[in-house]
Amino acid sequence: MKKKIARLRRAKSTRSRIRDLGMPRLSVLRTGQHVYAQLFSADGSKVLAAASTTQSDVREGLKSGKNTEAAIKVGRVIAEKAKAAGIDKIAFDRSGYRYHGRIKALADAAREGGLEF
Repeated sequence: MKKKIARLRRAKSTRSRIRDLGMPRLSVLRTGQHVYAQLFSADGSKVLAAASTTQSDVREGLKSGKNTEAAIKVGRVIAEKAKAAGIDKIAFDRSGYRYHGRIKALADAAREGGLEF
């Protein structure tokens, strides 16, 4: 439980800095089975776009929803949805997770999709 509390503490401090920037926030959640990404408005009141490995269009062609391939696909889909919503500059909220593995793969795929962090 201490590990989760420490991660949430890190996430809280990051979110407070992102709130001061006043730009849309791309938040990532990583579980044992899936990867989720949500794009929030600058004030955090609305979800502008969302993608996850639980969605059938994202899940299509993947062996598993918990590997880096799945994270790359989620990153590409969230970038497409953000572009469709007219957003190209975002702040990346990694939710207290270390920037490696699935989190890094999702971020790199979103950058390749045209989002600026």
